[in-house]
Amino acid sequence: MPAIVSVGLASLPFKVQQEEARQYVKELFEPSIPHIERLLPIFANGGIEARSFVQPLEWYKKRHRFSEKNDLYIENAVRYGCEAIEKCLKNRSFLNKPIDYEEVEAIFYISTTGLATPSIEARIMNVLPFSPHTKRVPIWGLGCAGGAAGVARAYEYCLAFPKARVLVIAAEFCSLTFQPHDDSKSNLIGTSLFADGVACLCVAGDAAIDETCPHIIDVQSVLMPHSEEVMGWDVRDDGLFVIFSKDIPSLIRTWLAPNVEAFLQRNGLLMSDIRHFIAHPGGKKVIAAYQEAMMIDEQKTKLSFDILRRFGNMSSATVYFVLEQFMQQSIPKGDYGLMVALGPGFSAELILLRWE
Repeated sequence: MPAIVSVGLASLPFKVQQEEARQYVKELFEPSIPHIERLLPIFANGGIEARSFVQPLEWYKKRHRFSEKNDLYIENAVRYGCEAIEKCLKNRSFLNKPIDYEEVEAIFYISTTGLATPSIEARIMNVLPFSPHTKRVPIWGLGCAGGAAGVARAYEYCLAFPKARVLVIAAEFCSLTFQPHDDSKSNLIGTSLFADGVACLCVAGDAAIDETCPHIIDVQSVLMPHSEEVMGWDVRDDGLFVIFSKDIPSLIRTWLAPNVEAFLQRNGLLMSDIRHFIAHPGGKKVIAAYQEAMMIDEQKTKLSFDILRRFGNMSSATVYFVLEQFMQQSIPKGDYGLMVALGPGFSAELILLRWE
């Protein structure tokens, strides 16, 4: 089976403590939201201590045109995408030897926070020495589920081409979508939760694996019909305005849990067989809902919560940060892991892993 052989994480330039962000939001929205003090506890109660952004905090106080924000998205996606790729291909923590750029057959690019044509991976190929014959697969619009979806598409590619090595890049700059004049509750929640992050992983086919690593056993996408209002963007003249429903934790309990159970059953497994739960940490309440719905203890969500605490929700890239922490551990051969991420649609992406 194809496997995830390496991960690389970019380091973004501006780290903001959650208390700084809270004070910033208070000053910015106090004139338009008289009861702002009643809403500010979301910053302290979300379990996040710090987040990283691509611009200094002062930059977000001003209104910026969509075109200006999107230009910054393109610039930073290329810059930090290159950094994440280089770290992934040369990561001696996971690889016995570096992977050459010419060995990469395809690049899957995942994002939902900006637009670019030519797409970002084409621009990256003009910076790094990839083969000009490298296949390009940009995927847009899957939000937080995009990271896991990218793994699934790379897995399917490597099933077809067992000698292949492919990259999946997840680049999200949620801060560039911030709307300083949107006093909706969704915007305030998003402002307390979302961050910027860029990560890259390498998936290899059977014939290209030399390392002990998580092998991909099965994948599944699940769409909830007629649920567009749960999560997504409202696209307006000023850019992207967040749609974020308070019902997501309850949907995990009532909708996601039965789908996970059925996915595991078709592989002859129960949730109790899953030793490692690689969950996209959508938020503190989302992690708690995972624990309750799937009857798993806090220890199995510890790494997801730790990434949320240190980095916030970086949309599609976040689950790669969680996976990188698992891959740093010495996990016994034969252990099963489950990667889970939720996104617009409303949708879920499920990846069954086994360390071999």
